[in-house]
Amino acid sequence: LKDERELKIFIKNNFVVGKYGLTKTTIDKNNFMIIYNKWLQSVKPTIAVNWDIAKKNGIIDGDFYLADLLSDNNQSLKDSLYVLLKTDHYELDRTLDNSGFFSNKSTSFNDKKIAHTQFWNKYHRPPKEDYWDYIVERRDLLVPQDVRERKGSFFTPQIWVELSQKYLTDVLGNDWQDEYYIWDCAAGTGNLLNGLTNKYNIWASTLDIQDVEVMHDRIKNGANLLDDHVFQFDFLNDDFTKLPQSLQEIINNPEKRKKLVVYINPPYAEANAKKGTESGINIGKSGVNLTKQRVKYDVFLGKGKRELYAQFVVRLYSEIKDCKIAIFSKLKILNAPFYEVFRSNFLADLQKMFVVPASSFDNVIGKFPIGFQIWDTNKKEKFKQNQADFYDKNGVLQGKKMFYSYENTKYINSWIIEKRCKESKNIVAKIFCVGSDFQHLDYCRLNSQNIPNQAGFTIIEVCIENLIECAIFYAVRHCMEATWLNDRDQFLYPNNTWEKDTEFHNDCLSFTLFSNNIQSKFGTNHWIPFTENEVDAKARFESDFMNKFIMGKIKPDEKINLFAVSEPNVHLEHPLKFSPEATAVFDAGRELWKYYHKQPNCNVNAALYDIREHFQGRSSAGKMNNKSKDETYSMLIADLRDTLKILAQKIEPKIYEFEFLKR
Repeated sequence: LKDERELKIFIKNNFVVGKYGLTKTTIDKNNFMIIYNKWLQSVKPTIAVNWDIAKKNGIIDGDFYLADLLSDNNQSLKDSLYVLLKTDHYELDRTLDNSGFFSNKSTSFNDKKIAHTQFWNKYHRPPKEDYWDYIVERRDLLVPQDVRERKGSFFTPQIWVELSQKYLTDVLGNDWQDEYYIWDCAAGTGNLLNGLTNKYNIWASTLDIQDVEVMHDRIKNGANLLDDHVFQFDFLNDDFTKLPQSLQEIINNPEKRKKLVVYINPPYAEANAKKGTESGINIGKSGVNLTKQRVKYDVFLGKGKRELYAQFVVRLYSEIKDCKIAIFSKLKILNAPFYEVFRSNFLADLQKMFVVPASSFDNVIGKFPIGFQIWDTNKKEKFKQNQADFYDKNGVLQGKKMFYSYENTKYINSWIIEKRCKESKNIVAKIFCVGSDFQHLDYCRLNSQNIPNQAGFTIIEVCIENLIECAIFYAVRHCMEATWLNDRDQFLYPNNTWEKDTEFHNDCLSFTLFSNNIQSKFGTNHWIPFTENEVDAKARFESDFMNKFIMGKIKPDEKINLFAVSEPNVHLEHPLKFSPEATAVFDAGRELWKYYHKQPNCNVNAALYDIREHFQGRSSAGKMNNKSKDETYSMLIADLRDTLKILAQKIEPKIYEFEFLKR
């Protein structure tokens, strides 16, 4: 259908009375990726290449596309491209052999070039020459995502390039480019070096020879680099003896090393990082971290050995002693729990740092911060904390934020594990959790008591003895929104002042009651906070446990059947007292329950999740829809969510006061 629509548009634009010739689409820097995606479908399959084998050998289809795009009369116009189009075939991997002769590899088409001709008849080639350098420099956009992550084909946005160089100037002085040597050992196409002025003090290396060719081409077009200072080098596997002699002299000289700034945006690939999802999907890159540095510095890295950028840092620290490291990276080396071993070995002074949203980088997916850090490895200090500037995606300074190593700190999961039920058989729910930071909020859930356990999760059974603590745990983890900036912030073991704040207890219970994942199909729903009369229920509830708890009719130390409806010998206590904000949540929830119980064939024991599912339904993929066609329900659920937001804002200051989070 898509091809049919394009054909109709083509006919409409070109087969017009009195019009001669074809109207071809002009290619520019804004649409060359759109055309590439179409080229992948039409032309790539007709090129006589086994793409799986080619990819393993570092050859990507994007280089063939560039050969096509930057050509005229089917002849590539830039000889420095890794792949060249030569009328009816491609040439690549051109080398000078021992006899002084040039040799190359070549491949042609398996359909006599029919698809290629038909495809390019629709486009005007080449683009304006003004766009050539930009398109070649953005070769990273043509690199498959998995290859980018493994090899570091990350294009640093110019806005962050300029800002990082400003920070380097602030730290090293206005004349730093003349006084220091600069090496980008994960250069890609070299754009991180844009704006630097002293080409005699700059070196750039990268894993792919194709990127080296791009940098050499950029030099011909004015890039401020020296040909001899741009070279292929596998930083995580090659020996330093393969470096240019001029760079070796700096690395081998103790005084010159102090003047070396390794300025990089390395790959962020991580091996075998499991999130603990229900399906147990492994989102890591299997084997990506199996480098010589991983083996060599296994003890130094600890669990951090599975991430490539940490391997870059440890080799720089260990083998180019006393250098400066100016690096764009995730912040795990600062505050992730499994980097404790790394931090105990990596002793350096973090002189200055700023953080920006990861989503501002073209090739990075996710809501987390990327930090630019300037480390002085000559100063041996263990990282404990640092105040960083943070910017929005447009480069506007938003404020400052503290980042901590959390050294000698216990985390919130340790606290809730201590609150596990000891002997109680009265289990009313389970808490499933992974991790102790905002990044893992989606993996912190309060579920029904009979839901199957899941591998990789810490599981806490909720009973009368620990109900308040579990409600606090859940509310603390969920009442604040996860953002790109707080993504790595850790929830901590609190001080003991929370114990006497009953209003805080009841606020957290209220929040938890109306924001959990309890489902009646996984066991008796003990989480209905109302009586049957309050919501006009059509029948008795299976359990009135939560209402009895709220009304103070049961105590944690009573050895009774808590789930028996209207237990005759229950000890009478004072009802829980709720703040105005919590009361508003109950009021909004009550109206929602009452409306649900008016529905035909409603489930009298429905939980909040069941009510949402009833009105919102599910998509064909089985996922609950975000919206409902029932206007009354939509209004009621919106009211409930608004009151929950207000209650969450009331709880938030207490989270810092009781030190569940550091400011």
